[in-house]
Amino acid sequence: MTDLTNLGVKDIRDGVAKGDFTAREVASAFNAAVADAAALNAFIVTTPDYALAAADAVDSKRAAGEPLGAMAGVPIGMKDLFATDGVQTTAASHILEGFTPRYESTVSQKLWDAGAGMLGKLNLDQFAMGSSNETSYFGNVASPWKKAGSNAAMSPGGSSGGSSSAVAARIAPAATGTDTGGSIRQPAAFTGICGIKPTYGRCSRWGVVAFASSLDQAGPMARSVEDCAIMLGAMAGFDPKDSTSLDMPVPDWEAALNSDLRGKKVGIPREYRMEGTDQAILDSWEQGKVWLKDAGAEIVDVSLPHTKYALPAYYIVAPAEASSNLARYDGVRYGLRDLPDGSGLQDMYAATRAAGFGDEVKRRILIGTYVLSAGFYDAYYTQAQKVRALVARDFERAFEQCDVILAPTTPTASFPLGSMNEDPLTMYLNDVFAVPASLAGLPAMSVPATINADGLPLGLQLVGRPFDEQSVLNAGLAIQQRADFTAKPDKWW
Repeated sequence: MTDLTNLGVKDIRDGVAKGDFTAREVASAFNAAVADAAALNAFIVTTPDYALAAADAVDSKRAAGEPLGAMAGVPIGMKDLFATDGVQTTAASHILEGFTPRYESTVSQKLWDAGAGMLGKLNLDQFAMGSSNETSYFGNVASPWKKAGSNAAMSPGGSSGGSSSAVAARIAPAATGTDTGGSIRQPAAFTGICGIKPTYGRCSRWGVVAFASSLDQAGPMARSVEDCAIMLGAMAGFDPKDSTSLDMPVPDWEAALNSDLRGKKVGIPREYRMEGTDQAILDSWEQGKVWLKDAGAEIVDVSLPHTKYALPAYYIVAPAEASSNLARYDGVRYGLRDLPDGSGLQDMYAATRAAGFGDEVKRRILIGTYVLSAGFYDAYYTQAQKVRALVARDFERAFEQCDVILAPTTPTASFPLGSMNEDPLTMYLNDVFAVPASLAGLPAMSVPATINADGLPLGLQLVGRPFDEQSVLNAGLAIQQRADFTAKPDKWW
């Protein structure tokens, strides 16, 4: 039998349906792989019994001749931002350590309904704030990749670093991620996997721990475009419990996958050729143009003139929303409570939040509170929202000339853990290519392209019109077929 942990979503689903192997065999194989990979620190909590129970339910359905769901028999990792009934949900923070929800997030429930099982809750940057997966209360996540000639632990990207590490290491065939300013796409690029952030509102935010409510969006991370299309179809859909949810039918993205791009135009934004971008990244971008041209697409230049303002605007809007969202963690209702002897209510608030939040979370709360304060609201927050509107308008105008945009996902390949901790601004620059699509709420995907001279993966990003995930997936499939990215990390864990 093929090593089951080398199979992706589609192959597992189809193999279970055909009887090539049972769902329990798959779940057992991945449970063992997860247990064997503790050195990656990709999981905060493992749930092998949940994976086996879901697998047994799928096997029983198949034996009874009942129809199977789109994710039947596929065990996945669940980013620890999604509330899971009866399983600890922490957002990788101390302040929520031990919190066990009595409800299920809409996205996770949809996946369970589609036949998926849960291997465990994946590590992340605390409250999804970070680009390297070094801000978790539960410790750093290590990438399964190593730089050639070095034994240094590498960053799996952030905030969905546990998700990217698990999928790249073959200890999960797929995982959920969330993307606020690139937190699906950047980790996917760092670890040589695929990840798509759908149009804002495609996937319900209900039951997902909030960072920045107008930006947060769930999406799938897997090793192929096809697997992302399947999983996104299971995750997406209207949810009356989420006021930002799109009341639109969910297309069958898998069935409509087509890498023939004849008649399509691919835009190349001239503003994305930024100083400081690695030459290997620029070379892979050029190669991406060649691949899409070979698929039949016409390559056209487009302009996104407000790109240079997107990152500063994001780091005003996102912290502002974070400072509001995280005000609920005060030690009164749930989570950590630090009550010093003889202290009053305000003292408890201060002690709880000081002990419960990490440095990066505190930094963003302080920035957000500052820009929302009476004397600075118009100078910072209002201006940032105006810039956001201009960034969205840039994309609207660009899409009058093209169907999809091709760009780098990140300015560099992965870097060693700890190498950027002294300079938060340099760390923030990792999101420079990802943030504009987030501000505009557009579907965007990272697809693995090449390996650099250090033996590390590089990703290419595709951005589409609102609601047009199909064009993004189709262009991603065209790159995937031509890149033939088969590299995988050597097992060291």
